[in-house]
Amino acid sequence: MMRAVEITSPGGPEVLRLCQRPVPVPGYGEIVIKLAFAGVNRPDALQRAGAYAPPPGASPLPGLEGAGHAAEVGPGVADWAAGDAVCALLPGGGYAEYAVCPAAHVLPVPAGMSLRDAACLPETAFTVWSNVVMRGGLRAGERFLVHGGTSGIGTMAIQITRALGARVFATAGSAEKCAVCVGLGATAINHREADFVAVLRGEGGADLILDMVGGSYIDRNIKALADDGRLLSIAFLQGPKAEINFAHMMTRRLTLTGSTLRPQSDSAKAEIARALRTHLWPLIEAGAVAVVHDSEFALADAALAHARMESGAHIGKIVLKVA
Repeated sequence: MMRAVEITSPGGPEVLRLCQRPVPVPGYGEIVIKLAFAGVNRPDALQRAGAYAPPPGASPLPGLEGAGHAAEVGPGVADWAAGDAVCALLPGGGYAEYAVCPAAHVLPVPAGMSLRDAACLPETAFTVWSNVVMRGGLRAGERFLVHGGTSGIGTMAIQITRALGARVFATAGSAEKCAVCVGLGATAINHREADFVAVLRGEGGADLILDMVGGSYIDRNIKALADDGRLLSIAFLQGPKAEINFAHMMTRRLTLTGSTLRPQSDSAKAEIARALRTHLWPLIEAGAVAVVHDSEFALADAALAHARMESGAHIGKIVLKVA
């Protein structure tokens, strides 16, 4: 048996409870990881609230990323052995001492990186790279805008796009958060004091926007885009609906696209993992991209971690210490 955190019923952070569950057993092509740390992400809170059900066959326990050591490898796995230091994008089950996932979604801990840092990489790295680079086709010299620049996604997006040669802009809601964005290499826009549409239009428009806000931001993002610009939507904190003028889409040749990570196929996630290992891991090992940490909580205090995340006060990643 192992310690884990379960969702006792849909609700607020208080519904998270420590429990005992059987240690998972790897199937064909799978690996069981003894977790040292697990990252905390917005989709975990959505699942806890009953708004983001796990895909068929996934663990009902929350937790989509973590790092530790390979404990057991299933049949058909040749790339990993017991004892390897790894981090992984998990289908669920990360709030536990052990988690199982497809071996193709496992990555080595970057050289010189701690398990604590590595636990915070997969969800944000998979999301940013697959959307901004693979789907959005970011090119050096382009103007890139990310909303929520001090979130886990935002801090990762600023660093990756900066390392790839983009001119980076980021929105944030306080002077402190704007200073963090600037420190990471972005031009910061305090959305409580300035209109990001006016700022970007004054610079010629954004070639690529990564948006997690949705709602009223959808139309504003379209107005902030340059001709031939691309809007990438990955979340809707303000809601998924908006009224837009498609004449602007047509005359300015704009592209609107989006994705969610968890429902994608195992093969699609494996393709992203290969791209990360080839292109992003060297940037991390060279020091061009790093994890920005906000806070650490014990596994038993997962409810406090969720409350911290939902307060909106955090800067960077929140992590659970499992081991």
